[in-house]
Amino acid sequence: MTTSDFNSIFSVFVLASWASLLLLADLFVPKDRKWITAWLAILGLVGTLVMVLIMSQFTISGFGGMIMLDGFTHFLNVIVIVTGIVGVLLAMTYLGKNNIDRGEYYPLLLFSVVGMMMMASASDLIVVFLALELLSIPLYILAGFARPRSDSEESAIKYFLLGAFASGFFVYGVALTYGATGATNFKQIVSTVSATKALDPILLAGAALILVGLGFKVAAVPFHMWTPDVYEGAPTVVTAFMSVGAKVGGFAALFRVFITAFPALAASWAPAIAIIAALTMILGNTAAIAQSSIKRMLAYSSIAHAGYILMAAVAGGKGSLSEFAASAALFYLLSYMIMNLGAWSIVIAVEKKQGEGNSIEDFAGLSAKQPLLAVAMALFMFSLMGLPTTVGFVGKVYVFSAAISAGYMWLAVIGVATSLISAFYYLRVIRVMWMSGGESQAVLPIPLRAVVGVTAVATVVLGLLPAPLMDVASRALLSLFRA
Repeated sequence: MTTSDFNSIFSVFVLASWASLLLLADLFVPKDRKWITAWLAILGLVGTLVMVLIMSQFTISGFGGMIMLDGFTHFLNVIVIVTGIVGVLLAMTYLGKNNIDRGEYYPLLLFSVVGMMMMASASDLIVVFLALELLSIPLYILAGFARPRSDSEESAIKYFLLGAFASGFFVYGVALTYGATGATNFKQIVSTVSATKALDPILLAGAALILVGLGFKVAAVPFHMWTPDVYEGAPTVVTAFMSVGAKVGGFAALFRVFITAFPALAASWAPAIAIIAALTMILGNTAAIAQSSIKRMLAYSSIAHAGYILMAAVAGGKGSLSEFAASAALFYLLSYMIMNLGAWSIVIAVEKKQGEGNSIEDFAGLSAKQPLLAVAMALFMFSLMGLPTTVGFVGKVYVFSAAISAGYMWLAVIGVATSLISAFYYLRVIRVMWMSGGESQAVLPIPLRAVVGVTAVATVVLGLLPAPLMDVASRALLSLFRA
């Protein structure tokens, strides 16, 4: 192993080692003091975040080009690590309240974060697959963490079985790609396709199957079937973490694979992704209207937002537009993390115990009891809807602009129309909080209060001043497109 190889995986290695040690150390932590394990997990995540920020000025290729540590990687690593920190903070009191305060929760979460980080740095289809499994397997376990609750166990089984099918599609796609090009490395695939100057039907089939595998992970239609049931059955803290982390990891791989490995196939995959994006936005937003459970509503909302991000992916195959499109996607992923984690934090605060207090009607009267919390929830709903002055609005403007610039005006029109449709279910939550009588109350321990406060402020500040963040996202993409 060379110095470059070691440096390319250093942060991942440190976090994985910390998670392994934490798993052993938890054996000696008393059952009533699992908060110690939680703070140790945060310590590991914060330390990894510091290392990522220090290394953000470097571009490193390791293991013969299988791992690429660049601006794109660093940007997404910051998102997933922050998501992991929030996931731990949300779990501190939730697990104890629901009598599932088991210390293995935190190492499993860390291992999943490691998988997400590897997804962002993978520059080889084999590494993408390994990262995909490392991301997913801990989430399968965490989805069923509330055992022996039947809905939690059911969600874990559904997630595992459908995830296994998706992995099978992905591996078959990798096999076909290797058969057509003799390579799994992204640069080698590009070189082979450029040399032949002819598109192999086998390569197209491989790319299509890879899209199926990654489409499952980002919950794009028609690969979304698992999302509502898993989101509803899993412990709410797991759902909150999964809704952001799995999506970021999936989109990281999708952009890497299709923009850097299959640019020659853009004429084929861009229209396919455009259709998937349209279907995802339409189904996600229309199905959310009929939901009475806040968890299922946010699940369909998550599906809809995957469609908005896919709009940027469509423009990613348009040569000079690719950089702006990918920057728009990165901005949207960060904005989605902020407003979505904020909303889930309030859902956790209102939830009485797992399975109870998750109806939208359970938010009735929240404005009378805790007006500041109701204001924060309204802010997150407005941002998810795309109301001006919020970070969600800016994110949608960027992805709509990318689609229009790429010649997909019809897709942008669908995006605007479905955003208007989303007002029906987002405003319903606000109406129930502010205009319906009820005795809704929320329990806000300090970790939850901190998450809600920070995300609420970020939603407004980045909505009013998005330019610096977009500039950071643009600079993060330089190495990706100039490699």
